Amino acid sequence: MPRIPDKKQKAQELSLSRPGSIFALQSPSGRRRGSRLPSLLGALLILAGVLVLADAGITLVWQEPISALYAQLKQESLGGDLRTLDSAAPPASAKLELARLHEERRRVAYLAAELQRHAKAGSAVGRIRIPTIGASFVVVKGTGTSELESGPGIYSETAFPGVPGTTAIAGHRTTYLAPFRHIDALRRGQPIVLEMPYARLTYRVIGSRVVLPTDVSVLDPVGYSRLVLSACTPLFSASHRLIVFARLSSTVPLGAARLRSASKRPGQALGPEPVLPTVLKPRKRLLAPLVS
Repeated sequence: MPRIPDKKQKAQELSLSRPGSIFALQSPSGRRRGSRLPSLLGALLILAGVLVLADAGITLVWQEPISALYAQLKQESLGGDLRTLDSAAPPASAKLELARLHEERRRVAYLAAELQRHAKAGSAVGRIRIPTIGASFVVVKGTGTSELESGPGIYSETAFPGVPGTTAIAGHRTTYLAPFRHIDALRRGQPIVLEMPYARLTYRVIGSRVVLPTDVSVLDPVGYSRLVLSACTPLFSASHRLIVFARLSSTVPLGAARLRSASKRPGQALGPEPVLPTVLKPRKRLLAPLVS
């Protein structure tokens, strides 16, 4: 004959089966929900790993994609700013000064100095085109971290294109659209064009050099107008700087820099540049950029 449970045993069984009891048996649906959580976390971790590897792979063969998207948006905005700058008329004070200047080279230099004086850090001031490597980017004033995230930047302690002396431009090689990624492929005689609101200046490559970030002597003026491109090297490192040197070969005045003369053909380049004095300027501690 089967044993009949006593009252004490029944009370214990009821307590174990209550929903609030820590000993309550888990329902099948609860077990399913609990078993999904580790699987979901595992899938998310795998996805995160895949994305990290994909980002690293794209950066290795091309450039860092997230910063590239940011810089592309900045370049599009700066392009609009540059078009506005190109079409803007000089202020009244500049018009008075230009009326006294009867040589286009002096007019170009005056407008370049005015732009350098009044442009704000990070603002669009021109465009650099390097046909050999397919580069075309809006250039900004300054080489600070935020400026170089928008595009190549002109060193503030060097001359603006059109002012006699050395113009130096820094740019990234692996991040923020990597504008100077392939400047190591440039060879002697190849052109680099700077399109400014007042002139189109063409430079020809004359050589390159790898230096330490502390070797700011590469920014010093020499006896002719030259362009210096600066970028980190090797790729993914900021230990050294790759420097490309180019010499000014022609200047075509644009906009307000042009003389309205019947004997002057539109788009005609200026004659040979006179020899310039070598004047050393105050030096910065490091060559930009500080990251690649």
